[in-house]
Amino acid sequence: MLQRIYGTAWENEEQLMAYLHFKEEAKRRDHRRIGQDLDLFSIQDEAGGGLVFWHPKGAIVRHIIEDTWKKIHINRGYDMLYTPHVAKADLWKISGHLDFYKENMFDQMDIEDEKYQLRPMNCPYHILVYKRKLHSYRDFPIRVAELGTVYRYELSGSLHGLFRVRGFTQDDAHIFCLEDQIKDEIRGVLDLTEEILLQFGFSRYEVNLSTRPEKAVGDDEIWEKATCALKDALDDKGWSYQVDEGGGAFYGPKIDLKIEDALGRKWQCSTIQVDFNLPQRFDITYVDADQERKRPIMIHRAVLGSLERFFGVLIEHYAGDFPLWLSPVQLEYCNNVARELKRNGIRAEVWHGERLPKLIRNAEKQKTPLMAVVGAKEVEMQTVTVRSRFSGELGTLEVDSFISRIKDACENRTSL
Repeated sequence: MLQRIYGTAWENEEQLMAYLHFKEEAKRRDHRRIGQDLDLFSIQDEAGGGLVFWHPKGAIVRHIIEDTWKKIHINRGYDMLYTPHVAKADLWKISGHLDFYKENMFDQMDIEDEKYQLRPMNCPYHILVYKRKLHSYRDFPIRVAELGTVYRYELSGSLHGLFRVRGFTQDDAHIFCLEDQIKDEIRGVLDLTEEILLQFGFSRYEVNLSTRPEKAVGDDEIWEKATCALKDALDDKGWSYQVDEGGGAFYGPKIDLKIEDALGRKWQCSTIQVDFNLPQRFDITYVDADQERKRPIMIHRAVLGSLERFFGVLIEHYAGDFPLWLSPVQLEYCNNVARELKRNGIRAEVWHGERLPKLIRNAEKQKTPLMAVVGAKEVEMQTVTVRSRFSGELGTLEVDSFISRIKDACENRTSL
């Protein structure tokens, strides 16, 4: 019997101590332990390996992530989709997944003498939405996005917390565009990616551009045009990047972005891929200015990768100590205060998901008479910091005192 032994060597004691500190920090930040300690999520044997249960606190954080993601996408011109979790197996024959990805797909189901398949990808569904009608060149670009749950078969030995699971939700989007729109659309995706990642505290990235492999679909001209568009978009953005010659997918060049966490570890999250294959397989077209049928360019892109994996990265990045706007306990306290106000006949609404100055501006625009601001200190002291549209800052009050003063003001028809 052979036994494998791993070892490391260091030039000096400082490097060794830094490495040992890193190992301890990584252990302290392990999302599996923190997830259990903070009651954020679980993976339960009764349901099966690699299937994630989001507990109330974790679900609140997920809601905030999804809400932020949706608002930014809508603001940047994406249309939201919801599509089925299963489809006829024939769809996956057309897409090529049954030929090239079958080992990562769950077994098919027999339904009324037809074969159905749990989806491993969202792309074919978005193409079907595109194909529902004939498009003109004037319609482009067309951007669709979905938080779509997919299912992929992973060996039990490869499963690892939230990082490697069998069911997960991708923040998926597809852009259908013309050849001369590729650069601008890629640049738009890079801007959107930066905006979303900055919201969650990630500002350092490693960027890679992967070019045409030896075996590929599509002619040389379109590959050259798409690759140049990716390079130009990255240059316009001012991001440094490395070129992985021949590292692209067989269906098109791509950009991969790895985010750097608090420990300097890099995590693959965002990807942008140009696809010449699926438009051809599904025979999607548009009518150009000369009334001729042409094939559009399809761009796949994800920013967070999957909500499960990104949540695991967030937990380890912050060691479970989420920033105020993401903290599930803060929002739980806000909801409790709102329920207490409503029980006393006071109309109240919880606003969250934006930076505090924007929340205050929004409340002022809505002419909301009273704002109760809650932060970490208020949660700890079980208080609220009150701001009146008429009287300005009113200081920090206990919840009972806040309710009492509102009741008195309402009874006496005065402002607080």
